[in-house]
Amino acid sequence: MNNNQELPEAGIGTKITRRDALMAGTAAAVSRFAAPVGLSGALAGLAGAEQAAAQPARPNIVYIISDDQGWKDVGFHGSDIKTPNIDKLAADGARLEQFYAQPMCTPTRAALMTGRYPLRYGLQMGVIPSGGHYGLATDEYLLPQMLKDAGYKTAMVGKWHLGHAKTEYWPRQRGFDSFYGALVGEIDHFEHASHGVKDWYRDNKPLKERGFDNTLFGKEAANVIDKHDGKAPLFLYLAFTAPHSPFQAPDEYVQKYAHVADEQRRLYSAMVSVMDDEIGRVVAAIEKKKMRDNTIIIFQSDNGGVRDAMFAGESKVGNSLPADNGPYRSGKGTLYEGGTRVCALANWPGNVKAGDVNGLIHVSDIYPTLAGLAGAKSTKNKPLDGMDVWGTISEGKPSPRTEMVYNVDPTGGAIREGDMKLVWSAGVLERVELFDLAADKSETTNLADKKPDTVKEMKAKIVDIAKQMAPPLLIGEAIKLTFGAPPIAADPSSMFNQLGD
Repeated sequence: MNNNQELPEAGIGTKITRRDALMAGTAAAVSRFAAPVGLSGALAGLAGAEQAAAQPARPNIVYIISDDQGWKDVGFHGSDIKTPNIDKLAADGARLEQFYAQPMCTPTRAALMTGRYPLRYGLQMGVIPSGGHYGLATDEYLLPQMLKDAGYKTAMVGKWHLGHAKTEYWPRQRGFDSFYGALVGEIDHFEHASHGVKDWYRDNKPLKERGFDNTLFGKEAANVIDKHDGKAPLFLYLAFTAPHSPFQAPDEYVQKYAHVADEQRRLYSAMVSVMDDEIGRVVAAIEKKKMRDNTIIIFQSDNGGVRDAMFAGESKVGNSLPADNGPYRSGKGTLYEGGTRVCALANWPGNVKAGDVNGLIHVSDIYPTLAGLAGAKSTKNKPLDGMDVWGTISEGKPSPRTEMVYNVDPTGGAIREGDMKLVWSAGVLERVELFDLAADKSETTNLADKKPDTVKEMKAKIVDIAKQMAPPLLIGEAIKLTFGAPPIAADPSSMFNQLGD
């Protein structure tokens, strides 16, 4: 199967099973965002058509993503890190307490942009490395393209990480009217470089500029808002690089956490505070422009905080990693709750009720939800995995989503049905874990031996999904880099040094 191969679609009159619903039944609610091409009315019904909420006027959309932020590392979850601006948005808006992302950066951003699980187009495994040649398939109809076609002005500020080796993967070529920031997954926050190579752009041109990247992102986002002429609604995608490694921050912010003994936690905390201040700057710009009453702000982390150095990125980090995922097990790079359940909120005065929202939401749901708010048409997108969850976000209604794919790749996978979650590492050393998240959100008690029938059923679904998935592009890239790289030859003169000659 190549990267652009279509997965089987349900035809008109096809009987929809629970297995079908798990993979493709997360289509948008019919009354707000038409079911994907080829999906039957029965499938759309499974997707929760009854959930539709009253449609307000088309809003401006400001979508903010933090990078590797722990679930607990916000004030409204009890952190010692000061995040007053994020906390105010949370206090006045919906705190999305069962919001799920993919376990790593590239897959989450891809799911947001497509409304589809990354396993459908080969981005389900790892992230695009700095030396990677691949990117998000160009036949996917991305969120900014859809909003632009619906009449929105579109701007991106921050980290892209969906393809950098070819310009066809870049943000300006994927629906954004403007772009300012970095293309790769990790840069030095002051030097704006990866492995010594500059990675800093305005639109399609390299840019030389001094300053801490996250501060610059906030200033640029505020500038985009200030210059917005209001003739069309605005979609601003603001993707911070904080608090992703390398752990760096301006001295004045580091000094605010001088009392924190662990250096990495001190720097990490400072990075979160920089981001929070810049979010405050953006909100102030929205208010100054008198856009606040018609602007929805959504904030999320791209995955759980890093707890294992293997998933920290390309920079060297110490053993004691600083992110805090609260009660949730493990962190970034894993299929446990600590890697996938992330801090998130939505705020829109008069349209989103304040309070905790416990309905199940996946990052892929944002695509059809925003499409519904924007009045966008669904004529160009491929069949979605995302669902329109506006009623859940805005009014706290029960989520139409009851099932979810955490991820599936050649090494295993994880899915959720109701509160039951199966994590399956399928190798020579097979490991099967079954958890009841309602009773055990920290995933401490494996129920696999007590519920063999449930395990059998859920494993069968993972196998079925695996048969349909596109091959992970990272594996092909790794093979190419391993066997296609030139040989490394030692300097012959070195042997004389070794012989003492």
